[in-house]
Formats: sequence, structure tokens, C-alpha cells
Amino acid sequence: MDLGSVLRIKRKEKKLTLKAVAEKAGISEGFLSQIENNVNSPSVDSLMNICAAIGIEASGVIKQAEKQERLSVIRKGDLADVDVPHTGFATRRFFPPETRRDIDSAVLVIEPGRGIPARKGVRNSQEVLCVLKGSLELMYEDQVISLAQNDSAHFWSLSDRQKITNRSKGQAVVLWVGTL
Repeated sequence: MDLGSVLRIKRKEKKLTLKAVAEKAGISEGFLSQIENNVNSPSVDSLMNICAAIGIEASGVIKQAEKQERLSVIRKGDLADVDVPHTGFATRRFFPPETRRDIDSAVLVIEPGRGIPARKGVRNSQEVLCVLKGSLELMYEDQVISLAQNDSAHFWSLSDRQKITNRSKGQAVVLWVGTL
């Protein structure tokens, strides 16, 4: 059960800071951060105090956490009519940001001649690219790696020294996974 992400969403909806909620709940800001990131679990008393500080019912938090998706599937047909914006790529994520903890994943549709930006601010992170359709060029450090349909690459994230570009004449579809 992912209570932490539900608490974070509710706290942010009420525009409350970690510090404000922690003080009102009688716990440390660090402990509240650990709860929100599912590193630590609150006792029943702590959960009740956090919910009171946010102004929500603990039972509602528990019910919402129980209903969170634990499985997400993207079917081939879901990509048939993707509306690619002016950026040249569209992203279909498996889970929303507030429920991701260890990995981020998406199916990317990339138009010819366009690329996807590298993730900023990640350290000690890894990425996996699997080309499902078309082809891509991965520029990594000083290397240029061509990836065709059914090719995959696993690499350490280098936000300032990597670029993924569709150099082909057709649309590319890629499964991308990255650690957080």
C-alpha cells in the first residue's frame, strides 16, 4: 500500500509545506519526507496526526492508497492515433509521477528528425531503450550508436552528454525505462 504518495498529493493540493505539516503533526520534517517517499511507514498515531495536520481523514487516505493502480498496460492500438505535439515526440507513461518510486517508464513516439531531451538533475541513474518500431540514434559521450527495430541499449544517464534522435524517415516507437 502506497500511503506516502497519497499523503504527498493531499498535502500539495492544500498547498502545505513539509515543514508546516510536520510541525503541526509533531514529527520531524525528515520523517514526513521518508513517509511520503515510502522509505518509512507511520504508526497509526502518526498517520492520524499527519492527516489532521493536512485536514483530511485517515480512512480516505487508506481507501485511496488501496485503489491505486498496481498494473498498467499500453496496447499497440493505444499508439495508433497518438497526437504528436510540436516538440516532435509524445510520451505515454505507465504511472503518474506521484506513484513512481524506483523507476520511471514510458512508451515514446518520436517523429522523424526529432529527439527527446535528456533527463535533467538525475545522478547515478540508469536508462534502457528498446526500439519497438523504426530506428534511433543514441549519442552517448563521444559515441554514436544506431539502434534499429528490436535493438536495445542500457546505459548510465549522462544528462549533458547524451541525446536520442530519430534520424529515420518514419516514426519511431520506443520503450524507455529509467531509474529515479
